[in-house]
Amino acid sequence: MIERAVALTLTEPPGETTHWTAAAVAASCSISVSSVHRIWRSQDLRPHQIRQFKLSNDPQFATKVRDIVGLYVNPPEHAVVLSVDEKSQIQALDRIQPGLRLKKGRCGKLTHDYKRNGTTTLFAAFDVLEGSVMGRCMQRHTYQEFIRFLNTIENQVPANKQVHVVLNNCGTRKHPKVVEWLGRHKRFTFHFTPTSSSWINAVEGFFAKLTNRRLKRGVFHSIVALQAAINRFVKEANQNPKPFHWTKDPDEIIAAVRRGHQVLDPHH
Repeated sequence: MIERAVALTLTEPPGETTHWTAAAVAASCSISVSSVHRIWRSQDLRPHQIRQFKLSNDPQFATKVRDIVGLYVNPPEHAVVLSVDEKSQIQALDRIQPGLRLKKGRCGKLTHDYKRNGTTTLFAAFDVLEGSVMGRCMQRHTYQEFIRFLNTIENQVPANKQVHVVLNNCGTRKHPKVVEWLGRHKRFTFHFTPTSSSWINAVEGFFAKLTNRRLKRGVFHSIVALQAAINRFVKEANQNPKPFHWTKDPDEIIAAVRRGHQVLDPHH
């Protein structure tokens, strides 16, 4: 019976359903739902869960991963390593009704509907060695705003330091005007992440904290209020900065991606 329940779970379910439920397996095998749960736990099966992934098809994936991890683990002397990206389309959401605060026996509550008061974009540069963040809110995220943020970095980083910038490979980063700016500022070196690999960009961890701790439950009556809240969060984060520590072996990452391609495309 255990073998049958496991085999069913690993096959496509009947009809227009996407996965087996405990009740469906129990009915097919004439056992109880609790027995199905025990079998799943013993076999480490979780058909109700699913995780998202995307494999990079960048032909220079291994080279770029080793380059960026090398910056994190063994940064150059007399240099600053900055992880740069923008968080675009941050919405200034104002709830229709006031929320209810947390109290004993009841979690906090927010209305499911809201009013949109516009959006802003946060450009951020995360200093890998110090853990501090440079942030600037702007209305758009074109190459002009990116150059303005690069000028902000140029003004804040001491002139005697080389600047290594880890950033993703989108179109604004390679705009002719950005290339011209880079040509005039010789101390800057860009290190592009592989395609579909934003997870290697250290600033994404800061964006996740910003979303979970400040934005998700926030109530903002205007874009100005939203930008002020973001600026306060950045300032607060910089009062207790924590250096970034990379722990994953790049060879393990490269090997895992190769295995993924072999499963999805045996001829890759």
